[in-house]
Amino acid sequence: MKEFDDSLLDDREALLKADPLFRQLAMTGARIRMEVGELPNSMDAQFRPRGVLVTGIESSLIRAVLQPSCPVPIVAWPSGSLPAWVGSLDLVVAVVGDTVQSDLLTNVAEAAKRGAQLIVAAPADSAAAMLTPKAALLPTRTGDPLAITVAVLARLEQLGLGPVVRAESVAEAADMVAEERSPFRDLSCNPAKELALALAEKQVLLYGTSTLAAQAARRVAEALRYACGQAVLAASATELLPVVAAADCGGLFSDPLENGTLLCPVVLRFDDGVDSGAADTVLLRTAAARGVRVVSLTADADLGSADRYVALLQQGLYGAAYFGVALGASWATSHTA
Repeated sequence: MKEFDDSLLDDREALLKADPLFRQLAMTGARIRMEVGELPNSMDAQFRPRGVLVTGIESSLIRAVLQPSCPVPIVAWPSGSLPAWVGSLDLVVAVVGDTVQSDLLTNVAEAAKRGAQLIVAAPADSAAAMLTPKAALLPTRTGDPLAITVAVLARLEQLGLGPVVRAESVAEAADMVAEERSPFRDLSCNPAKELALALAEKQVLLYGTSTLAAQAARRVAEALRYACGQAVLAASATELLPVVAAADCGGLFSDPLENGTLLCPVVLRFDDGVDSGAADTVLLRTAAARGVRVVSLTADADLGSADRYVALLQQGLYGAAYFGVALGASWATSHTA
């Protein structure tokens, strides 16, 4: 790993080099508003499918948001051939990104052939949109998977298939994180810069206290791997427990690199306010006993599920961005999460 230089966190030149990434993060709320805009109402709101299949980008996230309140079975189908059970009584939601995979186009065409109801989130001039003229099209504008996902969730809520999604509230959650973690705020009052410091020279372990929080943890782990070029582990509390239990970071004069042992871990915990369960409690107690630091990112439990996810994700992505800045990584000028 490159040497972590905390002075770069308030260095104007270093922050300017990462300006494209910080602008990308700061504009998340604006992209959400742009994607939702005027949602089309081309599908009968009384339609109640036998089941819902979500395919394409962020299919697992959409399922995680919908599953607690969806009145019918819902399946995330990231890739592969369309399952045999999909038919005219079902709804297929296809979310198309900037790079369209051939199997996704095949699935969209096959779903239309079988007579399934279709919602396609894609650019209006894309192959996916033109392939299924009878589908309910959500024309995307920004190419941002997160913003597109919020628009899809808002449309599914209109159909009675998911929880309430207030796009303006979700966008405001992103804006609030951006304001509190702006590069213009110095280390003494910037939670994301403090997070980057906490992760320095540690083996980073991430987990979420709920299914939705775990989704955010995995996305942030990807950004951290890109920043440091080393292994960053995102898993469940149960899976991380043996790693934490084997650590010994409590000694005042202990050397975590002595005899070639691994770096002392730090646990980044994503808590969206949902009941976390016994595994979370056990991990926290074990971490305290072994001297392993736990840093918690939290979201208000009273917020909607999409709001909580976006708040957690953005907090983590800002921390990853500053982590890259302090490492002097050139990725910050080109990578967007």
